[in-house]
Amino acid sequence: MSYVVTEACIRCKYTDCVAICPVDAFREGPAMLVIDPEVCIDCGVCEPECPAQAIAFDLQAGPRWREINRRFAAEWPAITAARPAPPDAEAHRGLPGKLERFFPEGAAA
Repeated sequence: MSYVVTEACIRCKYTDCVAICPVDAFREGPAMLVIDPEVCIDCGVCEPECPAQAIAFDLQAGPRWREINRRFAAEWPAITAARPAPPDAEAHRGLPGKLERFFPEGAAA
């Protein structure tokens, strides 16, 4: 089990969670972050740090998000330091349906 990043991160990409992660489990893609389940130690310190409330325990988030995080963690590079959020992050914060809008194939078929 691990924590996962969910749809709420898409196009927000706040990195408050990255700065607090003690094991550098975050990976960065073009539209969102994911957590590498092989690195995550289930400490949970990242969850309350996310301004978009995009981090959840994988059992709560469900198998789709577990698979998306696992798949993209293997492809995307590690991010180990906080960076500024994209300029339009606040405009995308809280929007529903972001997975289908930015990953038309559903990301994890």
